[in-house]
Amino acid sequence: MSKLAVSGLKAYYFTERGPLKAVDGVNLELADRESIGIVGESGSGKSSLGTALMHSMQAPGKVVEGSILLDGVDLNNMTPSEFSRKIRWKKMAMVFQGAMNALDPVYTVESQLLEILKEHGYSGDTEEKIKNALDSVGLDASVAKKYPHELSGGMKQRIVIAMAILMEPDLLIADEPTTALDVIMQKKIIELLKSLRDERKMNIVLITHDLALVSLIADKIGIMYAGQLVEVGAAGDIYKTPKHPYTKDLIKAIPRLHSTDKKIHFIPGRPPSLINITDGCRFYDRCSYAMDICKKTVPEFPTASGYVRCWLYDPNIQKEKGE
Repeated sequence: MSKLAVSGLKAYYFTERGPLKAVDGVNLELADRESIGIVGESGSGKSSLGTALMHSMQAPGKVVEGSILLDGVDLNNMTPSEFSRKIRWKKMAMVFQGAMNALDPVYTVESQLLEILKEHGYSGDTEEKIKNALDSVGLDASVAKKYPHELSGGMKQRIVIAMAILMEPDLLIADEPTTALDVIMQKKIIELLKSLRDERKMNIVLITHDLALVSLIADKIGIMYAGQLVEVGAAGDIYKTPKHPYTKDLIKAIPRLHSTDKKIHFIPGRPPSLINITDGCRFYDRCSYAMDICKKTVPEFPTASGYVRCWLYDPNIQKEKGE
């Protein structure tokens, strides 16, 4: 049984102009102890996917269709109170984007960690539990007595991660956990997530726009564009033999220190509006391989380690081209 299985997930924001389809038919599967990086441009729906998985979408957003199976249990069939009692923090936790600013400035770190333990009826030694959580993210126990304003950005980020793992969840969703940190602290946060993954045998969903960063932690990668996962596969396959034109363009745009190619590569155009979007491929207007059939629908073809949503991999089209 898969640890996480997402099928046909749709999560929309209902606006005066119509539904904004931030997550539109996402399929995703994670094996036990497997980690994935969700990568794409700003506005591609990455964060909305994370909040949809976590049942944390704010109005006017809501999940409208699809299933989210965690250990075979469909989370979308749970009431909000049932999800909060049985799943949030205990089975699944999330480090939200901009989490460094999420700490309450008038309470100490200890008070905020105690609130989580109290909410879930923890009956053990709370002082020891908090000490272990801080230690696991590389912080001294004395930090528990401090207020958020007394901590550096990197320390606050680690506090938020400590909160997320306090109840020892199986799945951790980290949404841009290195935002606003310097490169040295970014490396430390990623190394921290790697150690948590290995030591606690956690599944991690890392949401980011940085493909290079994902390579340090992810077993597989999902490329997201305009509300859809256009390609999913093993990390090595995505980097070495990308399939979807968007994936190829993203990888081409990564600066390479020792490359002889000094040209800066970028993807022309911009993503489409997610309101009143067409049924065809959403990358059509920016794709150098676009065909007439791409305007009609978006297929899904299997690859060696996942799938790709592109007509270039239709066996019939490949046969016509002699591939």
